[in-house]
Amino acid sequence: MASPPLAAAAAAAVGSGGEASSGSEETGTAPPGRDLAALFEQAAERLPALLPTASKEQLLYLYARYKQVKFGTCNTPKPSFFDFEGKQKWEAWKALGDTSPHQAMQEYVATVKKLDPSWNPQTTEKRGKESKTAFGGPVVSSLYQEETIREEDKNIFDYCRENNIDYVTKAIQSEKVDVNVTDEEDGEGQTALHYAAACEFLDIVELLLRSGADPMLRDQEGCLPEEVTDCKAITSALQQHTTGKT
Repeated sequence: MASPPLAAAAAAAVGSGGEASSGSEETGTAPPGRDLAALFEQAAERLPALLPTASKEQLLYLYARYKQVKFGTCNTPKPSFFDFEGKQKWEAWKALGDTSPHQAMQEYVATVKKLDPSWNPQTTEKRGKESKTAFGGPVVSSLYQEETIREEDKNIFDYCRENNIDYVTKAIQSEKVDVNVTDEEDGEGQTALHYAAACEFLDIVELLLRSGADPMLRDQEGCLPEEVTDCKAITSALQQHTTGKT
C-alpha cells in the first residue's frame, strides 16, 4: 500500500473485485474434505495467469496473506525510503498483525476465486517444479511493473516514480491534482516532490516547483524533499526555490 490508509484502500479494492472473507462461503466451493493448505497452494499457482486483471491493491492484499501463511507475523525491518515497492509490500504484511495462517489462507483463496470465478480447483494440475515459486517470483518481482498496474490505477506519485513527465504535466494541467497532496496510500506522508527528489528526476522536480509544490513540506519522518536526495542539482533547485519564497 500496511499503514491503516493502505489497508483500507486494499480492502476497498478487494471488495469491488476481489473480495476476501474469513468465512467458509467461498472456500465451500472446494470438494468436501479438501485440505485448505492444498487449496491455498492451488490458488497461488493460479494467480500468475490473473496478473493482468488484478489491481495493485489486490496484489498487495494477496502478497501479505501469502507471507502471513509462509512466514507468520511480520517481524522484518521496514525497507528504506527509496524502496517504494518494498515498503508497500512490508506495510501490507505488517497490517495483518497476528492474523492466523488459517484465516489468511481462506482470504487468499476467496480473493483468487473472485478474480477468476471460473477457476475450478478440481481441474488444477499438480504443481510442477517451475511453479513452486510462482507467487514469490512473478507476483513479487513484477508487483510494481507497468503490466501489473493498470493506467487507471496510477496517480501522480506513480508517474513521478516512472519519470513520466508528460503524465505529471497532464495531471497538473487537469487541475484535479493538488501538487502538495501527500501519499496517504503509502502512509509515509510524502509529496510528489519527495518522490521526484528521491528518484533524482530533476526535470520533474523543477516542473513541480514551477507548479506550486512546497519544498518546505515534511513527510511523517520529518524529512524535507532536499533531505531524501544526494543529487546536488536537485538540492540546489529546492534550496533556491525556498530562498525565493522567503
